Amino acid sequence: MLGGAPMHTLLYGGSRSGKTFVAQRAIVIRSLKAESRHVALRFRFNHIKESLVYDTFPKVMKLCFPEVPFTLNKSDWFVSFPNGSEIWFGGLDDKDRTDKILGKEFATILFEEISQIAFPSVETALSRLAQKTPLSLKAYYTENPPTKGHWSYKLFKQLINPANNNPLPDPGNYQSIFMKPEDNADNVAPEYMALLRNMSGARRKRFYEGEFADENPFALWTLELLDRNRITDGTVPDFQRIVVSVDPSGSGDTDNQDNDAIGIVVVALGVDGRAYLLEDLTVKAGPATWGKIAFAAYERHGADAIVAETNYGGAMVESVIRTAAAGKSFSYRKQSASRGKVVRAEPVSALASDGKLRHVGFFPELEEELCGFSTSGYVGEKSPNRADAYVWAITELFPQLTKGEAKAVKVPKPYVPVHSPQAWMG
Repeated sequence: MLGGAPMHTLLYGGSRSGKTFVAQRAIVIRSLKAESRHVALRFRFNHIKESLVYDTFPKVMKLCFPEVPFTLNKSDWFVSFPNGSEIWFGGLDDKDRTDKILGKEFATILFEEISQIAFPSVETALSRLAQKTPLSLKAYYTENPPTKGHWSYKLFKQLINPANNNPLPDPGNYQSIFMKPEDNADNVAPEYMALLRNMSGARRKRFYEGEFADENPFALWTLELLDRNRITDGTVPDFQRIVVSVDPSGSGDTDNQDNDAIGIVVVALGVDGRAYLLEDLTVKAGPATWGKIAFAAYERHGADAIVAETNYGGAMVESVIRTAAAGKSFSYRKQSASRGKVVRAEPVSALASDGKLRHVGFFPELEEELCGFSTSGYVGEKSPNRADAYVWAITELFPQLTKGEAKAVKVPKPYVPVHSPQAWMG
């Protein structure tokens, strides 16, 4: 299929199903067949460098083309072969690097993890799919499928133009290949396959079953939005403030199986004006346990405050933390729930849409709760304690989201203007 007549091919399916490997192998074959230039693009350059340059591409060459020499240019980030062919690697988040790459013409463009890439960016890059060689022009796309509202579903499944919803004039130029992790199980650790099988809700559908999810048109968060703002290489700025946010429930230290969890998250405000989710420490336990967890996070991160809602258990949270602190000083900040959950979450989701909120790593339970928020209410199965704690933390770090700032109960420690991420990253 990759070598067939259609110009555009989508490889979609679950995590570790071999999509990137197959697409990269096809590009190498094309590179060796005729002198030509090709490019692989992701939304963030660091992600393409991690996943392709240092991982998949070397594996492809070792397993499929062991006798073929190549040279990696780490200045401009491209691979060259003896016949003069080149494969470039780039991220669409760096304007200068992108302009430099898209100043060239290519015979093949690979768009990696397109759930994170906006359709206008794809259209711009496709304008450079124009190199004249003996090869036919090809565009490959890979993704763990997001919702059916994403442009990739419209383009490859509904065969309509995502920009105007008109039928494609050349639908025969678009094809898709469905790939499942189970079909690639021989090349994946059994423990990872078990992890995929045991995922719940939307993440199992996306990362294990590899299917497009039904779209909630009123959702405040989507998986593709979260992925677009995710940091996987640990690169974060210095921090202005760090808060530990607690969303309490009625759990006790015993017999709490049916109670809601205690939402506990750690979020920092970077010197770049963005907020960074660092930890989700949510636990189903009583005060003696969760109080220690929250205060330990406060000390471990050198946080500026512990934040909690006043309307439900705010005073209790402060008392629990004081007990856990065992005489040590800490700063406690109150947030008032004068509005409903969804109304509080809406301005926070707007910050996420503007790229102001970043997640350092993966937080599947919390992110599933965020995706349960919609303008018509919360549609999750259980109380969104993780997401509520997250919303309180963001509201504290961005006081413009509320009419009045929360008042500090106590500020016994000196304020530290900038935090180094190295402290919590080890």
